[in-house]
Amino acid sequence: MAAFSDILGNEQIIEHLQNAIRMGKVSHAYIFNAPESSGKRMIAEAFAAALQCEKKETEACGECHSCKQARSHNHPDIIYVQHAKPNTISVDDIRVQINQDIVIKPYSSPYKIYIVDEAEKMNVQAQNALLKTIEEPPAYGVILLLTTNADLFLPTILSRCIRLDLRPVADDKLKDFLMKKCGVVDYQADLCVDFSQGIVGKAVTLASSAHFNEIKEAALQLVKRVKDIELSEMIGAVKHISEYKLDINDFFDIMMIWYRDVLLYKATADVNGLIFKDEVYEIKKQANTSSYHGIELILEGLEKAKMRLDANVNFELVIELLLLTLKEN
Repeated sequence: MAAFSDILGNEQIIEHLQNAIRMGKVSHAYIFNAPESSGKRMIAEAFAAALQCEKKETEACGECHSCKQARSHNHPDIIYVQHAKPNTISVDDIRVQINQDIVIKPYSSPYKIYIVDEAEKMNVQAQNALLKTIEEPPAYGVILLLTTNADLFLPTILSRCIRLDLRPVADDKLKDFLMKKCGVVDYQADLCVDFSQGIVGKAVTLASSAHFNEIKEAALQLVKRVKDIELSEMIGAVKHISEYKLDINDFFDIMMIWYRDVLLYKATADVNGLIFKDEVYEIKKQANTSSYHGIELILEGLEKAKMRLDANVNFELVIELLLLTLKEN
């Protein structure tokens, strides 16, 4: 379990939470809203550990019995709400794990803290059941809702929680972090930063991948040879990505970075701002043979492909439509 000092970025949110602890004004319900892999669980766990720490400071000490229990996810008063169905948190999940449990006083701590990950999966009945507890919580109760989309919550839930929207980490901070923590070189860090859009977990996943260069080369081979490749080759290349335990959308993001480089060079003729600086010859060639409108259509096509896959549209159809867009432009 992380401490606040381990977390990169979102200093204002951390300061807000530490001030709440310092002033004794901890709310009974918080919403941590951010994309997947952005660190919201780390912040929620650091907050929970600090609240329960026996030294009663604004940062978990990491040494007391409470902190050791929190680190091993074995703290009796930090409860992780589970759900049996993968896509739904049901009313029974909330009633049994929160509503019926919260009436029992903390076992050994000042607070009883409930961490609800993927909280956007609560159905309406589950949210209404939770609302009853949030409206009249015991003094020791703290509920932390972690979500990728807070707008899916009922207005009544939103109005009774403190909403904390995590922000992307600044590029320079993230690049420095990747180079020091993951040991990646300058160029690789730039690529990870650009494609992750400030989401730390996403950047670390790519930077830590033993297959990073293979993934990058596979994507670049496609964009360089797009006029010549057949549908079967592209389908095979994209399917191959899953073997590296990375999301197909990540592969598309690398392709998007390439086409943004092409667009940037076409507009400015400046190589300094390029991510793929070592591919400047190919980028110049594509910039000279592509129109602004064509490059924009390709970028739109990649976004559409990601959205279609997320919506479970037939995989081969998605790739066929994308390849058609790439070849035409």
